[in-house]
Amino acid sequence: QVRLVESGGGLVQPGGSLRLSCAAPTNSFSFHMVDWYRQTSSQNERELIAGVTTGGLPQYAASVEGRFTISGDYDRNTCFLQMDSLKPEDTAVYYCRLRLLGEAPAYELLDLWGQGTLVNVSS
Repeated sequence: QVRLVESGGGLVQPGGSLRLSCAAPTNSFSFHMVDWYRQTSSQNERELIAGVTTGGLPQYAASVEGRFTISGDYDRNTCFLQMDSLKPEDTAVYYCRLRLLGEAPAYELLDLWGQGTLVNVSS
């Protein structure tokens, strides 16, 4: 069974940086796409803030564009979200959603969610 492990949250002052990571070690599935979501205590739903698909360009929500950057070691199914110039309104639980593609002929699609990691931007 493939598991997704997410890490990197914590407390940071406004203007600071954090890097989140998520990884799903497996040799049976390959990277297909990753999305990053966040949810504040006042929201009922998770907000999609960034994502990238194999062969595509990263896409960002307006609220984070220019400050957050997606990257990864996709051959190892490991993804990162670099967060710079953090603001108090970025405080939220952040979730990684990683979709992996299995081998031929089935090409099974795995849809994995991280457990969430808290980012607290406060002075």
